[in-house]
Amino acid sequence: MRTRRLGNTDLELTVVGLGTWAMGGPWQYGWGPQDENEAIAAILKAIDLGINWIDTAAIYGCGHSEELLGIALKQTRTRPIIATKCSLLWNDKREKVNCLKAESIRKECEDSLKRLGIETIDLYQMHWPDPEIDLEEGWGEMARLQKQGKVRYIGVCNYNTVQLDRIRKIAPVTSLQPPYSMIRRGVEAELLRYCAKNNIGVVAYSPMQRGLLTGKFSKKYLATLAPDDHRLKSGDYQEPEFSATLALIDKLRPIAERNKKTLAQLAIAWVLRRPEVTAAIVGARKPSQIAETAPAGDWILAKNDIAEIEKLLAERENKLAK
Repeated sequence: MRTRRLGNTDLELTVVGLGTWAMGGPWQYGWGPQDENEAIAAILKAIDLGINWIDTAAIYGCGHSEELLGIALKQTRTRPIIATKCSLLWNDKREKVNCLKAESIRKECEDSLKRLGIETIDLYQMHWPDPEIDLEEGWGEMARLQKQGKVRYIGVCNYNTVQLDRIRKIAPVTSLQPPYSMIRRGVEAELLRYCAKNNIGVVAYSPMQRGLLTGKFSKKYLATLAPDDHRLKSGDYQEPEFSATLALIDKLRPIAERNKKTLAQLAIAWVLRRPEVTAAIVGARKPSQIAETAPAGDWILAKNDIAEIEKLLAERENKLAK
């Protein structure tokens, strides 16, 4: 699979990385029940397919996603690049609690290292810039963890340019992890250009918009999601957005078919068309899912396909604006 250099590092990431959000099982933003053996098998399958980095977070399943990744790492001789996150704790109701205090970030790092069963985290990321008043305190502690060798590189998720400017005064930012997909394009306005100018790698999450752009969704399928699947509360799965996206998918399908690809692969390749994007985080809950999506890493979209997709996305936006 193709690789791209991550920001100011010596890390060469495969352009598709495995995301483990859904693998953690139930919590406030969970995806419903998860078979643990399937999750571990999906991780091992990703490594077998040549994917060389895995993204997780302490909050996913309230520590469980990291635990499952730790189990999988013991079953393979290939050591992938490990990216995880801090700044989200959880209460006894498995609800997220934001915290950027230095003492908390240090403890979170130690806890993640134990769950993962590793000595150093390759990429440690502040999950959300909240509470914003504590950005500098939190980032200062991230820099100290890096100097002490607990983590190799430090990055952030869900930050804007103003917030990035604030923390860059303390220590360089290796990477930004923003949401980016055909129907969530906010990063194109400013963030991608900013990251390219400042040598900050971009690892995009939810390129398939949490499964919505895979072509597997319908109103009937939506009704089969587990009651605690957080997607049921998302605006993307409400009207009129949901029907507008289903109509878009019907028009995207011929583009995928004439290239002998799947809609999921099309969604990922579209995100990777931008040179500012280092890699896309592709979630999976079982081996067959990552086996389908991994080939997108070697698909370079033709200019005519990109132009046609742009027209279809504009049509969707115009429809929703009426």
